Amino acid sequence: MSLRTPSSIIAGYLGSGKTTFLKRVLEKVENKRLAIILNEFGELQLEGKLIKGKNVNMVELGGGCVCCSLAGEFEFAVREIISTVKPDMILVEATGIAEPDSLASLFQQSLQEVSLDSIITIVDAYAMVKYPSLGHTGRVQIEMADVIIINKVDLVNEDEVKEVERRVREINSRAIIMRAIRCDVDINLILGLKMDRYFKFEEHEKHVIEEDLLSFKAQGKFDREKFEEFLGSLPEEVYRMKGSVIFKDGGSYFVNYVIGRFELEPFSSEDIKLIFVGKGIRNKKEEIIRRIKESLEGR
Repeated sequence: MSLRTPSSIIAGYLGSGKTTFLKRVLEKVENKRLAIILNEFGELQLEGKLIKGKNVNMVELGGGCVCCSLAGEFEFAVREIISTVKPDMILVEATGIAEPDSLASLFQQSLQEVSLDSIITIVDAYAMVKYPSLGHTGRVQIEMADVIIINKVDLVNEDEVKEVERRVREINSRAIIMRAIRCDVDINLILGLKMDRYFKFEEHEKHVIEEDLLSFKAQGKFDREKFEEFLGSLPEEVYRMKGSVIFKDGGSYFVNYVIGRFELEPFSSEDIKLIFVGKGIRNKKEEIIRRIKESLEGR
């Protein structure tokens, strides 16, 4: 009987820092062949371009949740990776709306070639302080985790971090809990746990997605000042925004916006692609598109 390939599921709500965590893994893990599967929610697949590393192979799955509408494609991708790449480990970054218990049960029921090493959940401390009410998916992501990384602790004070830890511990009393800034943790303490817990399989219905999704594509360049003003005045309904932008004063960037805060990272792109996520933002579509176009050069 051949050895099963260990795999870890990286879970966490939109913008919590899952891709940042993967980049940390690639920086610190040596002498292992890693395979990474990214599941992007939405039609614009961008973040795969941000992840590069030696001995890394990648499959991007877009257009839905990896544990429901893409289940068949996901199984095929995992089997193809194992047969062709023969990785030492597979890391699956689930979309922010994924419930990891369903994905774990899929592993155990349909993918006998894989062993579940651990479920790692990234928790955004800043988001939990600003929006204390956890939805069903966010609660399940914490509840099912073997490791919980409380990320962005630099954006809140010590008392707030302790309160986030208390709430997380109430939901999951058995997980390893670590604090982090930009997901900078000891990777050796996280990978190779060999938890391989059993998850009772239940028929998994499609998620009822509460967030709306708005995509924008364009050619051209932004006026940097106007674009930053646009970001600073996004409607409160927009929880998350990411994508590629080009500025007329030079350079292209990946923009990462979460709950009123944004960062720009150098990123190679020839056009503008933006994704907005939030509750009820379809009602704000005309306003958002109009203001994006006002920020473009020559408009």
